[in-house]
Amino acid sequence: MSTPNEHDHVEHVEVARAESERGELVLRERHPEQGPTSLELRVNGVFVMDTLETSTERALATAALALVEHPRAVVVGGLGLGFTMHEVLADSRVERCAVVEIEEALVGWMRDGTIPHGPALLADERVQLVVADVAVALAEARPATYDLVLLDVDNGPGYLVHDANAAIYREPFLRTARAALRPGGVLVVWSAAEAPDLEAAMAAAFGSARAHPHEVRLQEREEHYWLYAARVPAPA
Repeated sequence: MSTPNEHDHVEHVEVARAESERGELVLRERHPEQGPTSLELRVNGVFVMDTLETSTERALATAALALVEHPRAVVVGGLGLGFTMHEVLADSRVERCAVVEIEEALVGWMRDGTIPHGPALLADERVQLVVADVAVALAEARPATYDLVLLDVDNGPGYLVHDANAAIYREPFLRTARAALRPGGVLVVWSAAEAPDLEAAMAAAFGSARAHPHEVRLQEREEHYWLYAARVPAPA
C-alpha cells in the first residue's frame, strides 16, 4: 500500500465517513498545491491507501496470478479502493472473483459511486462482493473451491488495521485458507515488511512456503515489499 508525502501542502476535503464496531472509516479527497487530486482511505486515523499510487496493489495481483496456471476462481481478502480486484479482473483466465470486505460502508461507497470508479468495476459479472470477515468467509467456503486466495487486509502482520486481524497470519486460519483451495491452488499474503513468523506459519499449514521480495518505486523512492506464497500440493 502507498504512503502519502507528508511534506506536501495538501488540502483535504472529506467525502464520506462511517463508524463500525471496529472504529472509523474516512474517505477524503487530497488536493495538493501541485499534482492531481486523489481519493484517500483512512481507518481509525491511519492512512490505508489512495488512488494516486496504486502500483503496490496491482503488483500483489499480478505476481499472485503468475503463480497459478489456471486461476479460474479467485478470492481477494480486502476491498480497499478496488485496485487489486481491478488487476485480477484484467486477467482473462479469471472466471470468478470473490472479494471479501468486512466494512459494509466501504462496500456501499464502491457500489453507489462515492468511490467514482466503483460501479464500473462491480459491473463485471465475474465479481461477487461479500460483506464478511475473511476468516469467516473462507471457513464457510466449500472445500477445494478456489485456485488463488490473495490476502491484503493489512500492510502485513506487523501493521494491523485491527488487532483482531492478527489471527489471519497464524496457522489455524492458514489451514482454513488451505482447505478452500484446490490442489495446486495458492495462498498469497501481502506484507510491507519481512515477516519470517508468517512464512513459518504458512509452511506449517501447507508444508512449504516462499517469500517473494518486490521492489516498488513510490514517490521517487524505492520500497521493498514482500509476498508470501504457499501452494497446496497437486496430486502426483
